[in-house]
Amino acid sequence: MTDRAQTIPGLVAVYVTLLCLLALTAGSTALPVGWWSTPVSLAIAFAKTFLIAAFFMNLKGQPGIVRVFAVAGLVWLTILLTLSASDYFTRM
Repeated sequence: MTDRAQTIPGLVAVYVTLLCLLALTAGSTALPVGWWSTPVSLAIAFAKTFLIAAFFMNLKGQPGIVRVFAVAGLVWLTILLTLSASDYFTRM
């Protein structure tokens, strides 16, 4: 199904990177960065999401329909977050 074979050392390197990002996320909660804490946490979360999608899910080597459904999931997540935020901000 895929042309690119994943090697164990490559996957272990991605796993170690994810653990480092997890430690960075946990460590960033203790820093007094003020309003920057949310953008920093979101940037780390997007980096972890990209690593998981690119290496563990191997979306680049999958057929087009798999990538379409992955994008559709992100679209639905965006709709969910937008509607939840609009509900939260209208109740303030």
